[in-house]
Amino acid sequence: MINFLQAVPVEPQPGFMQQYSFLIMIGLMVLVLWLFMWRPEAKRRKQMQAFRDGLKKGDKVITAGGIYGTVKEVKESSLLIEVDSNVTLRIDKNMVVADSNNTQK
Repeated sequence: MINFLQAVPVEPQPGFMQQYSFLIMIGLMVLVLWLFMWRPEAKRRKQMQAFRDGLKKGDKVITAGGIYGTVKEVKESSLLIEVDSNVTLRIDKNMVVADSNNTQK
């Protein structure tokens, strides 16, 4: 019976900043991720794709497996590279990671 006579405490209503601070923080985190991770990675991907599209006969390349070779033939999705005298390999174009002219001194 005494419980019925007691007033229910009224909780203060949260203000604008308290209500939306969580959403603002999530938005800021997504912005930081975009600026420092997604955007530079997309730029690197575009540069690498432009490099692979620009490969031509005679270019010296390094594959993802660390094999150095010289491009002998370029097709739409593959390359024929010579790694030694009379030793050629056909590899996927996406496995070329660098130009060996820039890495050797």
